[in-house]
Amino acid sequence: MPRLLLPLLLLLLLLFLGQLSALLAPRRRRGAPPPSPAPYLTRYLSQQIDHFGFDENLTFQQRYLIADQHWKKDNGPILFYTGNEGDITWFCNNTGFMWDVAEELNAMLVFAEHRYYGESLPFGNESFSVSHLNYLTSEQALADFAVLIEYLKETIAGARYSPVIAIGGSYGGMLAAWFRMKYPHVVVGLCPNLAVCGTGFVLLLIHYFLFFYIKDSGLQWLSNTFHLCSPLKNLQDASMLKSWLSETWVDLAMVDYPYKADFLQPLPAWPVQVIEDCLGGLIKAWTVEAVNVYYNYSGEASCFDILMNASCCPALFQVCTEMVMPMCTDGVNDMFEPQKWDFDALSEECFRLWGVRPRPSWVLSMYGGKNISSHSNIIFSNGGLDPWSAGGVTQNISDSLVAIMIPDGAHHLDLRSRNPCDPKSVKQARVLEVHYLKQWIEKARREAGPRLPLPISG
Repeated sequence: MPRLLLPLLLLLLLLFLGQLSALLAPRRRRGAPPPSPAPYLTRYLSQQIDHFGFDENLTFQQRYLIADQHWKKDNGPILFYTGNEGDITWFCNNTGFMWDVAEELNAMLVFAEHRYYGESLPFGNESFSVSHLNYLTSEQALADFAVLIEYLKETIAGARYSPVIAIGGSYGGMLAAWFRMKYPHVVVGLCPNLAVCGTGFVLLLIHYFLFFYIKDSGLQWLSNTFHLCSPLKNLQDASMLKSWLSETWVDLAMVDYPYKADFLQPLPAWPVQVIEDCLGGLIKAWTVEAVNVYYNYSGEASCFDILMNASCCPALFQVCTEMVMPMCTDGVNDMFEPQKWDFDALSEECFRLWGVRPRPSWVLSMYGGKNISSHSNIIFSNGGLDPWSAGGVTQNISDSLVAIMIPDGAHHLDLRSRNPCDPKSVKQARVLEVHYLKQWIEKARREAGPRLPLPISG
């Protein structure tokens, strides 16, 4: 493959990571995770590495977190977080909505870690080798969740007929929706934020961004201007910088929260507005300030590392297999240089890295894309400030397939803890979400329990 294709592929992959991942790249996280809203217990369950084959019985330990302080022990509901691409403690500590409503719903909280992330590594330190990644699929992860729920119901006294509500955000929201679709007997409903069911092109509508290539002196200028830890040496490095800057803009839009937060990075309230207020519109100054606000609001970073080892990231493997989401830019409706989607180039890079080829239509075949009208009891919430809302379900499909739009909401803001600075739109969204959850829980409770056989007349 021509060497110049590598920057293109890394750009495509990094753009995807910047948007899909809520808590993916370890290089983003500094220090300890934020404190939990309340105490929880850490538990492990032995899971089959392959749920769909019968020739092997290899197992691994799946981590899950459980909190039952407010649970009504007579079949009270279970709020089940479908873990996504990261350490489950991060999602637990950043999904305050579940903690906020636990007492109101008399609910047990369970946060299940996604295989190949955090501590749930099927092959330990060898989990990310090419020979072991084949078991990293959404289907296997959903099976893990189903087995875990059945285990909890069988082993926790009073939980046998507990209604289960699946909750997730971003990729976890997709998993929550697919979980309800594939295992409707396990979960009675769900509240995912930003469940992206299609594979449509995502155009990011932010501000215009201009980037230029210059030779040796220009590369040095770029290295100094953006305080890079390693100076740029060639065109490939410059392309990596461009993808890193693109990711910065996407992440800023994702986490444009109305209060200080430490989600992907420590950031001020309304960080996009902070950048706008501080500057007079110069593209160069605007871009440098965005980098400083996003990566160094705490003032602790002396330089920025833009390098990334793609082969170490399990989420990139998922991009190269079933999570194929075409993205492009046209320079007219977005702030980036024109860049067409090149599936063939992506396929070649995936094959180079892991020996696999993407299957772009498999997710549609498996889960139905947006052709989901036969399903029920799903809330699709999307934030108007979140670039990912372009791929979400934004209109009601039926009385129980409900879309909630939050005009002032960033990436799953409604799943975060209540905050006095929350916009009115997110407060209203949470009220509506709880309304539907109560409705589905009550319906499931009425239908739960052992059923007597119908009499047969002679």
